[in-house]
Amino acid sequence: MSLSWPWALLALLTVPLLLAARWWLNRRRKRAAVTVSSVALIRAALPGRTAWRRRIPVALFLAGLLALAGAVTRPQATMSVPSHNTTILLAVDVSGSMCNTDIAPNRLAVAADAARDFIEAQDGETRIGLVAFSGIAGLLVAPTTDKDPLLDAIDTLRTGRGTAIGQAILTSIDAIAEKNPDVAATGVELPEVPPGAAGDYEPDTIVVLTDGSNTTGVDPVTAAEQAAARRLRVYTIGFGTTEPQQLVCTADQISGDSAFGGGRNWGGGFGGGGRGGAREIDEEALTQVADLTGGRYFKAQDAEQLTDVLADLPGEFGLTRQKVEVTVWFVLLGVLLAFSGVGLSMWWNRGPSLPRR
Repeated sequence: MSLSWPWALLALLTVPLLLAARWWLNRRRKRAAVTVSSVALIRAALPGRTAWRRRIPVALFLAGLLALAGAVTRPQATMSVPSHNTTILLAVDVSGSMCNTDIAPNRLAVAADAARDFIEAQDGETRIGLVAFSGIAGLLVAPTTDKDPLLDAIDTLRTGRGTAIGQAILTSIDAIAEKNPDVAATGVELPEVPPGAAGDYEPDTIVVLTDGSNTTGVDPVTAAEQAAARRLRVYTIGFGTTEPQQLVCTADQISGDSAFGGGRNWGGGFGGGGRGGAREIDEEALTQVADLTGGRYFKAQDAEQLTDVLADLPGEFGLTRQKVEVTVWFVLLGVLLAFSGVGLSMWWNRGPSLPRR
């Protein structure tokens, strides 16, 4: 909680001033008291009131004044609100193992369909960039609000050798740095930040979808440290089952660098990462990457799970923490308390009802 006008805290002096005025008036009233012959007659004429009936209205009224005085300072609360200036970098694994048929027709086809649905579901103000990685990582589409080039790029995904998860994260950082001046590129040396002074996360986010483990290039955890230093969250998705099947790729899914070679339909063994050797999803590394950057790790073992994970992700990172003025709530609270105090005082101090004729 912060205050836009801290000097307006002087308005809080209203309450002690009123209490002082009440004490002074009570003291004067005692000095001007009239001596009567029978106090019992006066007590009988006055409506009976307990101590708490006298104090509750006063306490409510004073609390209302305090809330209204606090409203004058224009208080602000740090809250999570929808961000309209978000950049999402979607990094998709296109290693040879993405042609595994354990998820029909194969992992790459299902991942491409889920990526299309994810892109089409975003609002028009969210910038989306697309990175594809196998043994190297490349930026296919720079962050943009135009969905057409993104959807066209999805159709051009081709498999290759190796799996460079760490390099995909670094490439995504550089793509975000081109759009957000508050994010430094990977080649820039960052100043040392004292512990606990890093501040809130940037609204920009990296999503890494992979079916294997890092086989080349920068270690994913090392790359995640670079993202964390720039207050960028990385969400990781491990895609695939624990029982890989035959590798079958269509002609338009194979590049010249593919482990299968050529551009025709091929069947293969149970390779992972495009190198022919079986490679399980490195869930430990993906979880560590997510935890280190403030993101989350998800596992998807079929098309429905992957679609659900991508559909739910905007709820994870579509918020940014901002200072929001909450003056109106202080005003409403103050008015409610003050009127409650006045109302109770009038109700409890009402005179005895007259007898009906």
